[in-house]
Amino acid sequence: MRETPLLNVMRRAAERAAKALRRDFGEVHALQVSRKGPADFVSRADTRAEQILQRELQTARPDYGFLMEESGHIPNPKSNRTWVIDPLDGTSNFLHGIPHFAISVALREEERLIAAFVLQPLTGERFSAELGLGAFCNDRRMRVAARKNPEDTLIATGFPFLGHDDFEPVHNDIRAVMPKTAGLRRFGAAALDLAWVADGRFDAFWQRHLKPWDWAAGALLVQEAGGLVTEAGGKSLKPESPSILAANEPIHRWMLETLNPQ
Repeated sequence: MRETPLLNVMRRAAERAAKALRRDFGEVHALQVSRKGPADFVSRADTRAEQILQRELQTARPDYGFLMEESGHIPNPKSNRTWVIDPLDGTSNFLHGIPHFAISVALREEERLIAAFVLQPLTGERFSAELGLGAFCNDRRMRVAARKNPEDTLIATGFPFLGHDDFEPVHNDIRAVMPKTAGLRRFGAAALDLAWVADGRFDAFWQRHLKPWDWAAGALLVQEAGGLVTEAGGKSLKPESPSILAANEPIHRWMLETLNPQ
């Protein structure tokens, strides 16, 4: 894929933030860490990566607004375009020295996602998409998996942790899905899970109780790779949607029936 000017802006910003994250990951045990809430941590690395992304993107596109995990919503009246940013998806992995995390940047125009970029800072894998132009891993075109039978599928999910009181619905989801598949995975980085659905590594991903920055870039990656993306209950995905279900068409249909029995 010939990189478009928009994706070039996103890549350059993500790579600058990734350089800081790699440095901090090498010194993870020395990081200053403060609690945002029960078992939900924010580190200096997280905040610094967000600041780098905001600075780089604002320099390149000064009229765009921002929706960011740490700094919240910063609208810009000059444009209907908004950057949706998770500077460190997989913070808990990062802080425990687990090398599975990502930088996630999406661009939204009104309610429509128009560009996405997910970068794994340690492996250098770049997952990108622009509306109508397809999805790519580095320079290779991505397509969702073609598997149709649930028993052949490897499915990813996410679930709550300390401080949440909604475990039972998640237990019900897992009890419904797990016995009918080849396996479930919970890796703790939704942006990468969705990127891997787009690349056919996972057959599906679902998770409830998410924020827009968790799924925005990944949703467009899956769509541009030929998959279907909705809320876990089947409603159309909107900027404020609290859940996501992504898969190819037959597995998406089966997952909706399995997660939402009548």
